[in-house]
Amino acid sequence: MFTKFRIRDYDFKLVFMILALAVIGVMVIGSAEPSLQTRQLAGVVAGAALMIIISFFNYSWIIRLNWLMYILNLALLLAVKYLGDDGGGAQRWLELGGLRFQPSETAKILLILFFAQFIMKYREKLNTVRIIGSCIVLVAVPWYLIYKQPDLSTSIVVIVIFCVIMFAGGISWKVVIGALTVVIPAVALLVSLALQPDSNILKGFQVDRILGFINPEEYADTTAYQQLNSVTAIASGQLDGKGYKNNEITSVKNGNFISEAQTDFIFAVIGEEFGFKGSLTVIVLMFGIALECISVARKAKDLAGTIIAAGMGGIIAFQGFFNIGVATFILPNTGLPLPFVSYGLTSLMSLFMGMGFVLNVRLQAKKSK
Repeated sequence: MFTKFRIRDYDFKLVFMILALAVIGVMVIGSAEPSLQTRQLAGVVAGAALMIIISFFNYSWIIRLNWLMYILNLALLLAVKYLGDDGGGAQRWLELGGLRFQPSETAKILLILFFAQFIMKYREKLNTVRIIGSCIVLVAVPWYLIYKQPDLSTSIVVIVIFCVIMFAGGISWKVVIGALTVVIPAVALLVSLALQPDSNILKGFQVDRILGFINPEEYADTTAYQQLNSVTAIASGQLDGKGYKNNEITSVKNGNFISEAQTDFIFAVIGEEFGFKGSLTVIVLMFGIALECISVARKAKDLAGTIIAAGMGGIIAFQGFFNIGVATFILPNTGLPLPFVSYGLTSLMSLFMGMGFVLNVRLQAKKSK
């Protein structure tokens, strides 16, 4: 379980980028919602410590417990279904021993670890109908439980993670192309049907978000309101921003024109207070973390390490792109947090845990000749 590692093999560059992004998150949350800054800071400290501890555990030993992880994942998601707390029209939270957390966030990490071992075990048969079908069924069960909370945004992330895992695992291009020829038209048809007045595929608020994106003028006072104000805030920051915790009357944040600015629209606060320079810094750090994960995946000692690093890189890249895309109104409102920046202790701790495994993959990477 424990292996001796060389400190020179430790990925300090990745640690620096993660902590830099997390510190920016603590600062901006202190401006968006000062009462939450201390909790976020405590989460960063605890998460960073957990990341460092996990980085020295041999991931090859831990992922042998992959079926236990899978069962635990399903147990937590089922507990949410029957014992979870309601909030904002969704049942996504679970309270255990006074600790309130969101199992759908930990589900992402547990699924990556589960499939890392499962695909490595069956890597020679990955492109067979039996193994591909088994993988689809195995991901479909937790996906369905997350989707029915309802949590459309996280269920989309799970699908993306699954695609990244299968690609990193070595699925054939023939299978990929064949799947795309079926999936793309099917998704287009599904979206078209979901937007019909009598459809029950999506919840009412989810349909309104899509319609608000397509026709923002008509929904300017309802579902498009947040995104339109977010764009205004980012644009008003210009090059250098209005300053950290500024008290300008014209500030979109100070006027409370963006609700829950500390979570889904945290990038709007960054753009307004730190301008283009601050926004670019966050994007570069996010992009840098994703690229470093890909680099670690390429150097991994085995297929399981490749899947773990690639899966975590996929989470950072996809959620970062979608959160910023929503804040800049180039994508419909999805409700995904900005990794390591948005407030949310479950998401923060889960990401730190996942990155701990990536650091361990790097410690055991193949040595360059």
